[in-house]
Amino acid sequence: MSPPAEFDQFANNYDETLNEALAVSGEDKEFFARGRVEWLARCLEQRQHTARSVLDYGCGTGDTTALLRDILKCESAIGLDVSERALERAAQVHGALECRFLNFPDYTPDGTVDVVYCNGVFHHIPVQERDAAVQYIYRSLRPGGIFALWENNPWNPGTQYVMFRCEFDKDAVKISPPAANNLLRKGGFEIVRTDFRVFFPGFLKVLRSIEPALVGIPLGGQYQVLAQRPPI
Repeated sequence: MSPPAEFDQFANNYDETLNEALAVSGEDKEFFARGRVEWLARCLEQRQHTARSVLDYGCGTGDTTALLRDILKCESAIGLDVSERALERAAQVHGALECRFLNFPDYTPDGTVDVVYCNGVFHHIPVQERDAAVQYIYRSLRPGGIFALWENNPWNPGTQYVMFRCEFDKDAVKISPPAANNLLRKGGFEIVRTDFRVFFPGFLKVLRSIEPALVGIPLGGQYQVLAQRPPI
């Protein structure tokens, strides 16, 4: 992953930087974050998978960690990040007994977490370090636990443009859906499903009601690979 100092410099203006890049879509980061978590909640409900605990891998300033706790109705949520400044801000805004924020060295995977969520992080992790990141997540999950990996779809021109505009995505090494699937399989995960989301920008929002029918078309702006640590 990029050095912590590189992310520290964006901690105080993360929202503004991201929203500026997303402006071409007609939406802000809250819209996309809520959409991802609500879709995950729908997938978990379909599988009758209870999420008592959730781990947000690469939580940034913690907004999505709080969304995960609230929407998934978790008893506990942990956000992990490399940026101390981002973690400080997350703790100030969202910290509570049921929502904690830690640096990676302060958290030891213990095989008890029900759901791990990760959005837009793996394209910042050097390719040679991705296997280790997958193993870290695998060890964090309980047997039968679910990993929701969200990534930006390099096959979508709009996504390519947004990432080009985003200052903290300059170092990104994008990961394609097949590569993401292979990465997780190699790490011992069973692939449950791959869904493509975010097809229509703001000026075409009237069409968004049909998006659930398009999840198999690999052109959405983002995709979710839902994977499971095999049950015992």
